[in-house]
Amino acid sequence: MLKMLEAIFAGKIATENINTTGHKRMRGALKCDSSCDGCGACKAACTCDALAMKDGKPVIDYKKCLFCGRCVEACAKKAMKHDNRDELAQILSESAVTVSNVVEAKLGRSLHVRHVDAGSCNACDFEMGALSNPIYDLHRYGIAFVASPRHADMIMVTGVVTRNLEQALKMTYAAMPEPRLVMACGACAAGGTTFGNTYATVGKVSDVVPVDIAVPGCPPRPSSMVIALCAAADMLKEKM
Repeated sequence: MLKMLEAIFAGKIATENINTTGHKRMRGALKCDSSCDGCGACKAACTCDALAMKDGKPVIDYKKCLFCGRCVEACAKKAMKHDNRDELAQILSESAVTVSNVVEAKLGRSLHVRHVDAGSCNACDFEMGALSNPIYDLHRYGIAFVASPRHADMIMVTGVVTRNLEQALKMTYAAMPEPRLVMACGACAAGGTTFGNTYATVGKVSDVVPVDIAVPGCPPRPSSMVIALCAAADMLKEKM
């Protein structure tokens, strides 16, 4: 930690410019071009029911999508492709702001977040842990994680909701003061189909408590989480 601080002061490490574009090899939003013949091979290849065919074209439900690339590999026409941008259209349209000003407008306002692991594989949790490091530095936006739901403005839920943790999620939500928000973080929490229907799972977070904002991805990038948290701060302001 001391070596990292030394590197920061020496100008060798800088906080990341938060945006929706990742590495050029990142599997981001899916695009389907005009060469698609509507064969449905992409839908058949999808393991989490994130694709549907409408008017002969695939429609993607990003809340369920794992960005695994199976649909792209299955497309014989090579009409389906990934770009290197996060699919955050829903987040940004609901907050009615662009990426640049959703982050800048957040400065000076606070958001207190309680994390709830409802049954995740911990991939989202590891990415969430990166939010507090010097690269992403979530605290610069006035956003902090708290130990109790009684101090939280929002709960950030990861994982498909398991039957053993359903009651804990309900009790956490009930303990929060009004106004309160719920964020479903990742494909398990937002879509609920990652593990299919089993005796051990209830489903997605919105099956248990009302969800205000969902972050797609398996797992989402820390940048996506920062943008979503800033958008949530704007949503909270509107509720107050």
